[in-house]
Amino acid sequence: MHNIAQILDRYLSHINLPSVNIIDVIEIILISFFVYQFMVWIKYTRAYTLLKGLLIIGAFLLIAYIFKMNTILWIVSNLAGALITAVVVIFQPELRKIVEQLGQKRIMSAIIPFDTGKEVKERFADKTVNELIRACFDMGEVKTGALIVIEQEIRLDEYIRTGINLDAILTSQLLINIFEHNTPLHDGAVIVRGNRVVSATCYLPLSDNMELSKQLGTRHRAGVGISEVSDSVTIIVSEETGQVSVAQEGKLTRDLNSSELREILEKAQNKKVVDNSKLRQLLKGRVKHEGKTNE
Repeated sequence: MHNIAQILDRYLSHINLPSVNIIDVIEIILISFFVYQFMVWIKYTRAYTLLKGLLIIGAFLLIAYIFKMNTILWIVSNLAGALITAVVVIFQPELRKIVEQLGQKRIMSAIIPFDTGKEVKERFADKTVNELIRACFDMGEVKTGALIVIEQEIRLDEYIRTGINLDAILTSQLLINIFEHNTPLHDGAVIVRGNRVVSATCYLPLSDNMELSKQLGTRHRAGVGISEVSDSVTIIVSEETGQVSVAQEGKLTRDLNSSELREILEKAQNKKVVDNSKLRQLLKGRVKHEGKTNE
């Protein structure tokens, strides 16, 4: 045992640990907080997909460096400035959004975890589910076409900006009035965020999927198109047949009944009970750890 202590002392004596003061600790906390907030923010935007692509490119460059692929490294080193500019251009909408939201965040509430109690977290309420189902099948009965995009994790701000802002509580009467023939807002898509209709007459990207039936019109192709570039759930009511369809993850499910649509919406609702008492959770974890140690 004495020999082991001598060996450790001999090796550790050559290690020069830097001195750490209170300013260094504060810097580490601030950097960790902002990196965490950045990762949480980027997860809910299209930049998350772009970031994964950049990470793949970075891994490729690392392999090129390890195996001394000098030609590739020379090209990258000469194009580095242009690549940085390209990244800024690609992420321009997201960078602008994060700067706008910086002043809106409650920083202290994110740092100090003293909130208490339990709550049910969900993307939208049961009432919204009922209103959506009622509106879709009421419009289907009279063959009123509709295109309703329900936002999930990935925000759809770039498509919301193409429409007319409403920011109204979602009700079946509102949706029916929006999509009524010859009304100013009936053309285009409605985008739903939470329990509110945030925008109408929005333009959506059309799908290039050649496997879609040629009988499907622009409304269905737009519904599939938005589901290919986001995780949204899109409800389409056919103007020709009155059938209700749902586009999700680039796939179109046609001719749904009310129970099938409810099942899809309840899954998208992502309802779960969470314990908001972060401090209580920390203390509970500490007590459990101490109990195991005592045993």
